[in-house]
Amino acid sequence: MSMSVELQETPKSGLNVRRILAVMLLAVVVYAGFAIWGGVGKIKVGLSHFQWWTFAAAFGLAFGNYILRFFKWQFYLAKLEIKDVGVIDSFLTFLSGFVLTISPGKVGEVFKSYVLNETHGVPMPKTAPIVVAERITDLIGIIVLIVLGSLGFSGGFIPAAVGTVLVGTLLGVIASRRASMAVIAFVRTLPGPFKKIGPKLEEAYESLTVLVAPKNLIWPTLLSIAAWSLECFALAIILYGFDAHVPVALSVFFYATSTLAGAVIPVPGGLGVTETGLREQMMTMGKVDEATSTASMIFVRFATLWFAVAVGFLALALIKRRYPKMMQG
Repeated sequence: MSMSVELQETPKSGLNVRRILAVMLLAVVVYAGFAIWGGVGKIKVGLSHFQWWTFAAAFGLAFGNYILRFFKWQFYLAKLEIKDVGVIDSFLTFLSGFVLTISPGKVGEVFKSYVLNETHGVPMPKTAPIVVAERITDLIGIIVLIVLGSLGFSGGFIPAAVGTVLVGTLLGVIASRRASMAVIAFVRTLPGPFKKIGPKLEEAYESLTVLVAPKNLIWPTLLSIAAWSLECFALAIILYGFDAHVPVALSVFFYATSTLAGAVIPVPGGLGVTETGLREQMMTMGKVDEATSTASMIFVRFATLWFAVAVGFLALALIKRRYPKMMQG
């Protein structure tokens, strides 16, 4: 939330955003180089018999994830009665949020609220809560997938229980106006820019209560389950490409639990946490050899995480072309 306020109130916000994007692009390049350099020695043998069409299919499944989550974005815009944004602009705006996918918990996706403010004048505090609602429904969807993937073996409900408690606690705070106002009041007592954030948070809270009302949780949650199942299948199909015999349900469990861990632990994009979780689970629970586990982990992260960042940059370039004055302030 604080990021959204800063972008709106800083006169040189365009310059700040460009610097952020430059750092993000550098992070992509560095990570790509590190992953290739660190894993090439272990995976080069396995690549000789890898079915490359499965890697392409993984990208397709990941993009399917984005399409389904876009429907959720449209649902939330409609609930907040934001009606003057065309479908193409809305789609590009939604995808542009992926440039900050590797922010902790993906909260950097509030960047799309900044883009919507720059292109259509929609106040950021009104749309920034969509990011929170998206994360809540995504967490619920991931937990459902963990439960489904854990059927048939013990121990799978532990991470599901942790995620359920976190989501339940967050929903409880949001549902209680007294608890939410207490948190906002505490923020206003903090020094520096936090005093200015308080009023913005109060405005944002009103939008958030609409988005997470029980009747508005069902459809977005179903979309989240379907969307994240596609990325789970991306891991399954990559493993198939390496001729690794891992049940689809187990692949779903591996990807969902690793994604949950990466979301809960506050590190950018779950970097390190998600990769370790994927690799270790494939080796210990899936009985996949080290080389194949390493290669599958690298491939699925390129097809999901880094592909999302690339799509975000492309969408941002396209919407910047449609609105040349964007980010010039």
